[in-house]
Amino acid sequence: MPLTLTIEKNVPLQPYNSLSLPAQAEFFCAVGSLEDLGEALNFAKKGQLNVTPLGGGSNVVLSGDIAGLVIQLNLLGMSYAIEGAAVQVTFAAGENWHRTVITTLQKGWFGMENLSLIPGNMGAAPIQNIGAYGVELADLFHSLRAMEVATGKVVTFTKAQCQFGYRDSLFKTQCRDQYIILDVTLSLTTEPQVNLSYPALRSAAEGHANYPNLTAIDVSELVMAIRRDKLPDPLNLPNAGSFFKNPVVSAARAADLLLRYPDMPHFAQALSQVKIPAAWLIDQCGFKGAIRGAVGVHSQQALVLVNFGGGTGQQLLALADEISTAVAGRFAIALELEPRVYGPC
Repeated sequence: MPLTLTIEKNVPLQPYNSLSLPAQAEFFCAVGSLEDLGEALNFAKKGQLNVTPLGGGSNVVLSGDIAGLVIQLNLLGMSYAIEGAAVQVTFAAGENWHRTVITTLQKGWFGMENLSLIPGNMGAAPIQNIGAYGVELADLFHSLRAMEVATGKVVTFTKAQCQFGYRDSLFKTQCRDQYIILDVTLSLTTEPQVNLSYPALRSAAEGHANYPNLTAIDVSELVMAIRRDKLPDPLNLPNAGSFFKNPVVSAARAADLLLRYPDMPHFAQALSQVKIPAAWLIDQCGFKGAIRGAVGVHSQQALVLVNFGGGTGQQLLALADEISTAVAGRFAIALELEPRVYGPC
């Protein structure tokens, strides 16, 4: 049966990643249906090609050209079921994350408001277990459907099966690139419970005219204001948001660091662990505002690496390695990249 899907060769990927890094896909296609996706996977299988799924491109570093087939997921749609105050909403993988937040708020469905203005698409959210301002995707997650790359079989994953961790999941570790996420189902509610547990959000909330009777929409607007104040817009200054995870150390290790750095911000976690902001560690090593040719560290947020124009993935990763080495040397803490790296190492 002849292909009905358009598959192109040697396609520039610079328009498809928020860091605006130059790279080229050996083969490329955009899929808007499960039939398209199945056809793309069959093409890759026949040609013995590696498959690289690409959504919004907001959490990837392209270190060079990508061999095999790059599939841009444009699956769209939303469905829902309501029982009492509980709302289960299913979003197709290609839906823009922030637009889904706004849509749910407009419909009176709550839970996603703390995750406002996070860039990227729905399909990438479970891979990273995205989170911000006191809420993680896992807190809202019900299930997802994914297509197995090797077989084309559609599989449903429960929350437990996804093995969510801090900015981590099954799809980022042992099942990396083995499945393509098709849609995600979240458990929301018509009864809002405002979450101000995150210190910066709580501080901003205390100055709001509606405090202490904030609505979920108020929280969303506060989150957007905070993010716009400290994070550069990728359309104006290419970036991938937070470049490093916030490291989590033992309570004993944190106590030792606090003896030397009493002003070090730190946040207690479960299992006698402590989270330390990576931005503070990087700033202490003098990297905020650092420039290395066409790439650098944002002048207002040390956690964000940027492409000033003409930078490459290799240059960006070299800067990340320089930062990691400095932090490890001063604090004996290993930083871990948050975005996924595709291309030559």
